[in-house]
Amino acid sequence: MELAHLAAGIGAALTIIGGGFGIGKLAAAAMEATGRQPEAGGGIRTTMIIAAALIEGISLFALVICFILAGK
Repeated sequence: MELAHLAAGIGAALTIIGGGFGIGKLAAAAMEATGRQPEAGGGIRTTMIIAAALIEGISLFALVICFILAGK
């Protein structure tokens, strides 16, 4: 049972790291696209925010699953 808590902690850490890298790469690509075509900045920003919300939602779901499995 103690290993389940360790596994949940490692899973949570990997989830946060993966989500952080994903959002960072997304923001970098959006900034580059806005720099190349400034008039499309509004649409790029909207798309970036929607994608970031989806990444955060998946990360939150993975964290919940990690903690539920640790509790069993």
